[in-house]
Amino acid sequence: MQSPTPILDLVFPRRCPICDKPVRPYGSLICEKCASVPQPVGDCTCFKCGKPVGPQEEYCADCSVKKHIYYRGAAVFRYRSVSGSLYRFKYEGRREYADYYGREMARALDGFVEQLGAEHMPDVLVPVPCSAQRIRKRGYNQAAVLAEKTAQIAGIPVDCASLARGRDTKAMRTMSASERQNNLKKAFHAYGNSVRLKSIMLIDDIYTTGATVDACALALLEAGAKEVSFLTFAIGENSL
Repeated sequence: MQSPTPILDLVFPRRCPICDKPVRPYGSLICEKCASVPQPVGDCTCFKCGKPVGPQEEYCADCSVKKHIYYRGAAVFRYRSVSGSLYRFKYEGRREYADYYGREMARALDGFVEQLGAEHMPDVLVPVPCSAQRIRKRGYNQAAVLAEKTAQIAGIPVDCASLARGRDTKAMRTMSASERQNNLKKAFHAYGNSVRLKSIMLIDDIYTTGATVDACALALLEAGAKEVSFLTFAIGENSL
C-alpha cells in the first residue's frame, strides 16, 4: 500500500509509530530519526518460534522444553523496542501505525518463505480473533488490521471468518505460560471447510509464550488445515 500523498499529509499529518509526532519528511510512514529505533529480531533466531537466540543456540529457552502445535513462526522486531508503539496502536486508536507495521511484516513474510522454501508459502492469512467485547472497546481487532495491511503488500488473501474466539478470556499480561494455556483452552473454534488442506499463517501483534498461537493452530488443524505457522510484528525475548 502506498503512503498518503504529501498534500494529504500536510492537511492530515500522519503520526510516526515511534515518537507519535507528525512524520518527517511528509509522505513517509516513519520519521527518519525514528527508523533505527525498532530493533529487528536479527539473524540468530529460534528454529521454532523465531525469538532471538545466541549464535550457538538452535532453540530458545521456551521451545527447548515445550512442544508447540504450530509449525514455525517469525516476527519483525523485539518487543521492548516497540512496546510503546504497540500500546498506542491497541489501546489509543493509533490505527494508522498499521501501514508501517504491515509493510515490515510483508518483508518478514518474504524472508520466511525464502528461508523455508516456496512450498511453505501460506495460502491465506488468518488474524488471531478478538472477542466481541474487546472489539467494541477498542473499535477494531488489531490482528485483523495487521493481516489486511500485510496482505495488501504480500498479495495473499485474508480470512477473518473461519476462526473465531468462542468466549472472552482473562487478560494474560501477568500470567505464566501454564496459566495462559489453561486460560485459552477451547477458546477458539474453526468453522466451515475454507481452511481444509490449506497452509495458514496466523497474524498477531505480539508473540510471548505461544499459548494463543497454539490454541488457534489446534482449532485450525482439527478443521483440516495442512500447516499452521505465524507472523507477528513483535516478539518477547524471554517468557518462562
